[in-house]
Amino acid sequence: MQFELTKEFIEDIIVAIEKEDRSFLIQHMESLHPADIAEVLDIVNLYEAQFIYKLLDEEVASDVLIEIDEDTREKFLESFSTEEIAESLENMQSDDAADVIQELSESQQEEVLEAIKDEGQTSEITTLLNYEEDSAGGVMDLDFVAATWSWTVKKTLQNLREQVDNVDQVYTIYVVDDNKKLMGTLSLKRFLYASDETLIKDIFQDEPISVNVDEPAEKVASIMEKYDLVAIPVIDKNKVLLGRITIDDAVDVIKEEAEKDYQMASGISEKVESSDSVFVISRARLPWLLIGLLGGILGAYVIGMYEIEIDKFPIMASFIPLILAMGGNVGVQSSAIIVQSLANNSLDFDSIAKKLLKELLIALFNGLICALITLIFCYLTENNLKLSYTIGLSILAVFTYAGLFGTFVPLILNKYKIDPALATGPFITTTNDVIGLLIYFTIGGALYF
Repeated sequence: MQFELTKEFIEDIIVAIEKEDRSFLIQHMESLHPADIAEVLDIVNLYEAQFIYKLLDEEVASDVLIEIDEDTREKFLESFSTEEIAESLENMQSDDAADVIQELSESQQEEVLEAIKDEGQTSEITTLLNYEEDSAGGVMDLDFVAATWSWTVKKTLQNLREQVDNVDQVYTIYVVDDNKKLMGTLSLKRFLYASDETLIKDIFQDEPISVNVDEPAEKVASIMEKYDLVAIPVIDKNKVLLGRITIDDAVDVIKEEAEKDYQMASGISEKVESSDSVFVISRARLPWLLIGLLGGILGAYVIGMYEIEIDKFPIMASFIPLILAMGGNVGVQSSAIIVQSLANNSLDFDSIAKKLLKELLIALFNGLICALITLIFCYLTENNLKLSYTIGLSILAVFTYAGLFGTFVPLILNKYKIDPALATGPFITTTNDVIGLLIYFTIGGALYF
């Protein structure tokens, strides 16, 4: 049965902590999945979370430490001794342990690694730390099952029994040659149906889908999504099998990238957490605020250029917010679609041309509808045909420009290896504000002033 966290449950847990009712807490925590326990720890305060954590079994505690929010984990680690951190890492998969230790300072990392008693675990963590955090090597798991292609099924089974002790989930058997070079994969079904004396090289599937150890983690996740893989092998330049990336790691990458893109689209130039310092958060937000400020100044300058005309026809000023809002909305909508397509790797040269044409047609269609509505509204309220034409044509022109601009900019940024998520939000909105005002007053100068 799936656990549902309720207010009443949290209140019972807090009361038990206040009474130091350890038996109650142990009884309720034992029945929960580590992810559910982590959810509880993220809600209660630090003291209460630490109280619960110390009651957990060592292995469960290690699993919980991986699942809890990064902010909470950071506070936990600050309260842990070097030996306590080392003990927790010993009970983790090497890739999870590497993720945790990366949150420590360099001096702490060295101390913790020295304190780990399992030399094999230390070696694996050190290996993973040598790779870039956002690369395939940085997220791969070094624990997997492999069989040499010259083995028989019987010999392979004997070796797998020894290998699976360190592997939580076995999705497939990787087949290698005598030099550990990846040759292919072997499904568990085909392996189990084969006779004992059958050679692995006679039943395995060659040409496996794999990724290089230096491949960006985001691209790895995309490959796994494209081919519906639950695990993918990681190889070096010589095709030697180094590890694997499982679906849970891929989901984590996708989640992190989604969070990053959302922040960038909101005008935050680097990944930040709510627990970061005022300086760090301000540093991430300020660049785009300055761009917005510059855009506002330019917009004010454009309006100032037509100050005399606005004095004569003040009604024109009333529609400035409408022009700005519609241009920004259309631009963000168009850019969001393109950014999504780029993230999914669903764009090629032909589809780019089709996207541009499609967005143009959509902009024209939506622009005509909104322009017609605005034109009718202006005529009914102001009884001024020239003003109505000015507002209507401005809406149509702004829609068309913003739609094409919002489509074109992410493509350009992507071409020059700049995250296209930068195109959404403040950048598109600010640019469209300035250009939209120029379009509006240019048409006004031609038809109304």
